[in-house]
Amino acid sequence: MAGGGKRRTRDEQQNGDPGKGDVKKRRSDPSDVPVSLRQEVESLYKLTMPEDFYTFWTFCIEIDPKAPSDVLKNSLGLQLVGPYDILSGKHSSKKTDVNYNLHWRFFYDPPEFQTIIIGDSRTQFHMGYYRDSPEEMPIFVCTNEAIKGCSITPTGDNVFSAVRLFATKRLKEIADKKTVATVKDLIEKLTEAANKLGYSLEQKSNSMKRRDKKVVTKSFHGAGLVVPVDKNDVGYRELPETDGNLKKMCKAIVEAPTDDVRMKAFAPIQEMMTFIQFANDECDYGMGYELGIDLFCYGSHYFHKVARQLLPLAYRLLKRDLFAEIIESHLANRRKEDVNQLDA
Repeated sequence: MAGGGKRRTRDEQQNGDPGKGDVKKRRSDPSDVPVSLRQEVESLYKLTMPEDFYTFWTFCIEIDPKAPSDVLKNSLGLQLVGPYDILSGKHSSKKTDVNYNLHWRFFYDPPEFQTIIIGDSRTQFHMGYYRDSPEEMPIFVCTNEAIKGCSITPTGDNVFSAVRLFATKRLKEIADKKTVATVKDLIEKLTEAANKLGYSLEQKSNSMKRRDKKVVTKSFHGAGLVVPVDKNDVGYRELPETDGNLKKMCKAIVEAPTDDVRMKAFAPIQEMMTFIQFANDECDYGMGYELGIDLFCYGSHYFHKVARQLLPLAYRLLKRDLFAEIIESHLANRRKEDVNQLDA
C-alpha cells in the first residue's frame, strides 16, 4: 500500500464519531452553580464541562464555603485549579488576554488533557479531564507527573472517583492518626455523594471499557488515541515502526554529538512524514496524529518543528479545530515551570 504504513484491521469496526455512546449524559442540575457562571467557564475554555465538574464544586462548598478550592489541601495535598479558578472568581481581577487553554497546562499535557486539580509540586502531579474531541464530554479523569514524563493514568470517569482513588492510596502512606481520620471521613463523603449522584466509583468504568475498543494505538503517553475508522478500515494506518524503535530513533536524534549526525538520524522520521502525506491523501488521518503526539510526548525541542507540522493539520483533518489551536499555542509557549497563567 502506498505510504509505507499498513491499515490496522479491526474485528470491531468503528462507525462515525468515536465519542458517541460514551458521552456522559447531562443530569438535571444538582450543583446549584448559576447558569451564568457555567457559561463563563465554558466560554473561556471553549469546552463544555461535565456535570461532575460542577457537582464536585458544590461538594467542596458544603465542606468549606469560604475556601472550596482548598478543601483537599491539608488532608491530601490537592488543590482545585484551572476551570475551578473561574468558579472561585480568581480570574476576575486578572488581565483579559489570558489563554485559558494554557492555564495549568503542564509540559507533557496534550490538548486532550484539561487540568482541574494539582498536587505535589515536586513531581508536578496533576489531575485532569481527558476527551478525545473538543466536541465531546471527557471520557475519563486522569493523572500525570510532569517531572517524571508523559505517562497518563486514567482514574475513573468522574472527579469523585479520581479523588476517592487518590485518597484511598494516600491513606496507606499516612501515619498521623488525625489525618487518617480526616481522610477516612472524606472518602466516606465522596462515596456517599457519588452514589447519590449516580457516578461510577470504578477506576475503569463501562464507558471507559467501551472506549478501549475504539483505541487505535496506545501512543507514548499510554492513554490511547481514538479516531473514526469506517467500515472499510479508512481512518488509521499504523506507523511503519514500533513504539520501541521510534523511541530509539528519538534518542539518537536528541543525543547526536553533531548537527550532521542529528540530520542523518532524522532521516527515518522524514520518511515517515512522506508516508503520512500519502495517508492523509487517503483519509487515514490517524497516522500523522500518532506520530505528532509521540514526538510531542518525547518532549525534546528538536521535535517541536515536526510536531507543529503534523499535529495542527491532523487535528483539523479530524475536525478537532480547538485542539489544533491549543497545540499551536502550547508549542509556541511550552513551559516546564510557571504554568499558572493567572500568575503570569
